[in-house]
This record gives sequence, C-alpha cells and structure tokens, in this order.
Amino acid sequence: MARRPRVGDVFLFAFTLVELPLLFILTPTFMIADWVYLSEHLLILGIALSRFSPAAQDLTAPSSTAVIIAYTYPYAQVICLRWLPGYPALPGIGLWLVTLGACLSLASLLSLGRCFGIWPALRGLTTRGPYRLIRHPMYLSYMISDLGYNLNEYNLGTLLLVIIGWGSLFYRILAEERILAPNTAWSHYVALVPYRLIPFLW
Repeated sequence: MARRPRVGDVFLFAFTLVELPLLFILTPTFMIADWVYLSEHLLILGIALSRFSPAAQDLTAPSSTAVIIAYTYPYAQVICLRWLPGYPALPGIGLWLVTLGACLSLASLLSLGRCFGIWPALRGLTTRGPYRLIRHPMYLSYMISDLGYNLNEYNLGTLLLVIIGWGSLFYRILAEERILAPNTAWSHYVALVPYRLIPFLW
C-alpha cells in the first residue's frame, strides 16, 4: 500500500533535486548515457513521492555510512579529475561501458519501481527484468559505469575512490539481503537466482 511521503521520501526527493543541477553542471556535452541518467533522476522524483512503506529498514551507522559513500564517490571522482591530471586508457570502450551501465541502471530502476530506496529496506521483492538474472543489477550497473568512466579518464585518486565506493556497494548488498531475508519468497528467489552480482562468480 502506498503512503504519504515521510522523512525518507522527502530526503530522496530533495537529494535527487540537488543531483539534477549537478548533472547539468558537471556534464558540458550530453551523450546518450547522460540523457538516460537524466531520465532516471526524473523517474526517481516520482518514485520518492509514491514509494511503498517499508516493513523493515536498516538505518544503522554502518549502513548509513555505506549509503553516503555510495552516493558521493562518483562526484568525488569528477572533482578529483579537476584537481589532478587524468590519463585516458580506452575511451572508445569506456564510452560503450558507460552507456551500457546507464541502460542497465534504468532497466533496474524501472523494474524496482516503488520498491526503490536509498537505505536497505523491505518494500517487497522484485524478481522481474534484470532481477531475473542477478539479485543486484543496479549495483552492477554502477560498477560497469565506473569502469567506463575510468577507461575514459583516470588517475590514482579516481582508482582509490572506486575501490572505496565498491566496498560500500558490497556492504549494501549484504545489508539488503539481511533485511530481505524475512520475506517468505526470498529463499525461493535465491534458489532461482543464485548470483548476487556477477553470474557464475558471486
């Protein structure tokens, strides 16, 4: 059942409103991936006002720290590249990966719908779309995009930030699975979709 917006929903709405102008400021020329990310931000604004009420939520300090890191490290990479010189690696492949990551992220968000959230929470179990293949495709999309951006341009600072950021993503995966476990359909879903992030690996 949908509910009236609460503090978490207002926070998500406000955070996305801040991200939108940052996206424009930090992106001088919009490519396909940037338009996809823009569409995601607009979709999140609507989701923030119509999300399901969580049956459980993890607001502990470790989870909150992981959330903050996960949402800020991409922007920290951009700032790092403005402070320190960057080096191109494989820009063509990088652009392809960024676009792939953006499309997977949008597909995951559309599948999640009103179950989407920032903190680990139990709002239902999503099993459609890319969630039929792996249990956390949204986080995989972030990692693919990170690889793409760093193939376009990287330095020691961005590589360090990616390591820290991925650590926060791994923590969020485990935290989300702990809070989803009480869902009666969870064990059946895990049996059908055994891999969290990378098929045949983890």
